[in-house]
Amino acid sequence: MAGEYDSFMMNSSISSDFTSNFLLASPSVNGVRWLPRIDSPQGERQALAMMQQLGLPGALARVLAGRGVDVESAEPFLNPTLKNLLPDPSHLRDMDAAAARIAQAIVAGETVAVFGDYDVDGATSTALLKRYFAALGRDILVYIPDRAKEGYGPNIAAFEQLKAQGATLILTVDCGTVAREPIAAIVAQGVEVIVVDHHMAEPELPSALVVNPNRLDQDSEYGHLAAVGMVFLLLVALSRTLRTMHFFADKPEPNLLQWLDLVALGTVCDVVPLKTLNRAFVAQGLKVMAQRGNAGLRALADVARLDEAPNTYHAGFLIGPRINAGGRVGAANLGTRILSSEDAAECEQIAQQLDAYNAERQAIEMSVLEAAMAQAERQANMPCSIVAGEGWHEGVIGIVAGRLKEAFNKPAAVIAVASGKGKGSARSVSGADMGAAITAARIDGLLSAGGGHSMAAGFSLDMANYDAFVAYLNARLSAAVDAYAHERAWLYDGLLSVRGLTLSLLDQLERAAPFGMGNPAPKWVLSDVRVKQCSRMKDKHLRVMLSDNTGNGWLSAVTFNSVGTPLGDVLENAGSKALHVAGTAKRNRFNGTESVQFMIEDVAWV
Repeated sequence: MAGEYDSFMMNSSISSDFTSNFLLASPSVNGVRWLPRIDSPQGERQALAMMQQLGLPGALARVLAGRGVDVESAEPFLNPTLKNLLPDPSHLRDMDAAAARIAQAIVAGETVAVFGDYDVDGATSTALLKRYFAALGRDILVYIPDRAKEGYGPNIAAFEQLKAQGATLILTVDCGTVAREPIAAIVAQGVEVIVVDHHMAEPELPSALVVNPNRLDQDSEYGHLAAVGMVFLLLVALSRTLRTMHFFADKPEPNLLQWLDLVALGTVCDVVPLKTLNRAFVAQGLKVMAQRGNAGLRALADVARLDEAPNTYHAGFLIGPRINAGGRVGAANLGTRILSSEDAAECEQIAQQLDAYNAERQAIEMSVLEAAMAQAERQANMPCSIVAGEGWHEGVIGIVAGRLKEAFNKPAAVIAVASGKGKGSARSVSGADMGAAITAARIDGLLSAGGGHSMAAGFSLDMANYDAFVAYLNARLSAAVDAYAHERAWLYDGLLSVRGLTLSLLDQLERAAPFGMGNPAPKWVLSDVRVKQCSRMKDKHLRVMLSDNTGNGWLSAVTFNSVGTPLGDVLENAGSKALHVAGTAKRNRFNGTESVQFMIEDVAWV
């Protein structure tokens, strides 16, 4: 327990004193309570047990204990592998029947089609299937709907187009669970459908095989998987079925592990919890991505100027948005094309297109966000931010909804209006199930279409129902939002001195990666520090140099979009006054050297 752990002020008595001395008595600049993630003697004992029995460094042990990990679960958490965490796909309803039907189509040489979604989860799901079929020497038809012209999910015109091209079996991925009408129509024409999805289901399912862990009649602990994770399980079952049919007697069986980069990307970008199997998908998939074997991902990394081993940030904020840009403001099928192509020149061309579309998307987003923020500010006392605008671009409303959620710390829905009709996208906070609310509103007749999962949903409505929908959503989510607001706090993993935040410490903490939804990056409080230097970057951001109360132990820090905010004002005018500074730590690489950089999120006066 010696060494770096001694630099932590982390024992429970000090944490308790620290909290009572300022975290409760003096509110932070952002008005948020700072509370220790480990808030019980049992959690402290778990951290100590992992230090003593497993030899884990104290900082890492506390991070794990704060996420509910104990001695027994520490090893699979730190070293998530598919071998240990992959379930038998057969536990999912319709899985074996779906695998058998697809295997039959492959053996018989039937034309199989995939109807995918236009986001990253849909693109990776579709590309994964396309690559699998290509490895078998088969091709599949692919249809990605246009967001503006067709909207989300299956439609009969698209199905009939696939039928006209010879499809006898259609797989819908990342969609289809609530598409009863178009599926019934195409099934009546003799085409079979298999739905592979993860969105919340309604009591009545389509007339198809439905592989979805969130079916109401499904008992599964894997409801948190993204659609691409579900497709991976389907391919595990399909390979097993083909193996029993001796299909691979004269040909090699595809190695599914080579495509874990796609699974990792879709999982991260769909913002599903990084726990159990998802942790293994992402941890192992990022290793595959680092090998740069996928020509499309390689081209996207190059255009994003990614020159280091990828992590969840790179997947979610550099590569993912460029793939999404195709579906938002460009050509919807570009994401699937680049992820399934083996042609390096084609991938480079598409990557440049997607990069340009992403820049266009950013400009459109800023315009819509400004108008949406103005409306949302007038709804400060409402449980949800629900805004609508004529002519808003449908391709950015999901992003804007996410921005509103973060800005106001409550659920948000953004609706693009055209000719009296609205297309909406919603994002939610923990405990307020947006997918269930949207599904209920659809069943009650307020929406013409809609569905999703707990944290995100999409919908369509006649604007004549707008006021009723606003009242409905606010009423349904009010109690959950109140509970979230009451419990909302900034949870920190420990207290650090400036000198305690080292590259060696980051090496230890990175063992708990990948970080993301359900496994947040560790957060720290730097106690009793001084602002030694503070300068502006691009008139929006601040670069800060921090020192301890003796003037030693300098640490570089930054805070983004803080100029003109209460946080920025305190940092720029702190002088020699002592502060407690809250945030996260990252590894900064510049000109071939590495250093620690602290990302400031909040401050409080000592």
